[in-house]
Amino acid sequence: MAGSVSFGDALGVLRAAAEETRLRILALLGEGELTVSDFTDILGQSQPRISRHLKLMVEAGLIERHREGAWAFFRLVEGAADLVAPLLAGLDRAAPPLSEDRSRLDAVRAQRAEAAQSFFARLAPQWDRLRSLHVPEATVEAAILDILGPGAVGTLIDLGTGTGRMLGLLGPRAARATGLDASHAMLSVARANLERLGLARVDLRQGDINAPPFGRGSFDLVLVHQVLHYLDDPARALREAARLVAPGGRLLVVDFAPHDLEFLREAQAHRRLGFAPEQVVGWLADAGLGAVEVRHLAPARADGDQLTVTLWLAHETQADTALARVA
Repeated sequence: MAGSVSFGDALGVLRAAAEETRLRILALLGEGELTVSDFTDILGQSQPRISRHLKLMVEAGLIERHREGAWAFFRLVEGAADLVAPLLAGLDRAAPPLSEDRSRLDAVRAQRAEAAQSFFARLAPQWDRLRSLHVPEATVEAAILDILGPGAVGTLIDLGTGTGRMLGLLGPRAARATGLDASHAMLSVARANLERLGLARVDLRQGDINAPPFGRGSFDLVLVHQVLHYLDDPARALREAARLVAPGGRLLVVDFAPHDLEFLREAQAHRRLGFAPEQVVGWLADAGLGAVEVRHLAPARADGDQLTVTLWLAHETQADTALARVA
């Protein structure tokens, strides 16, 4: 519903919003996506009643629904939200019932954050061991910001978003930010982390990096951060990632350089022990991307137990070959 809205569509949207519970739902969705169970906890109404209200607003094109495992999340539809945005902006959030709804929303988010923290705590010992093997994450993130340059990044997707760390880093610079991950548990962690950062409107989707559910050329910046080494077929994943790059857009890959730490196959489920710069440049060229800039971030200790992190930044171009500038 982007752009101008027909009279009939506008009337349908406004009718869908013109009811107490539905208006409260819309106000809550203005804070980020929520599930049916979230709404039942916050609004104190039955699941069938909440579901009927949600179904009506989905049919009116005011909100949309997407699956994440056994869960269903709801969010405002961008174009339709523009139509009711002045109404939502003018609501008095400091008075009941919206003030009470917001208080219960905060409680739901706190519970979600606690569950996410518990999940992450179980994984943390393994993750801490891996992080100790390469340059600090702050150094990697600084390199990512530097290679992308200053300013806005346009529309962004983080493929294999995990805990949402890259969305937290780049989301504030994006016109629209999306995270895709196959794991519902990881998405729960990401959702809690992004809410804590005040980025609740980031779009999180459950899906396969080898078959991302988005159209060709959907994003200005596509990010594949520390994902390829888990995959059986990283070249296929990069072809799918390249398909999402908009004309003039960019694809940033961050992963390990070749190494011989075999224990990572068992301890961390790594399928690949790093990637040579020319290997990834070749895959990107085969996927139709060029002008690849390559940077290496070497660890402080130059021994066999330390991993080098490599960044590959490719551009959507008509060039037939990828020209690598290795730094």
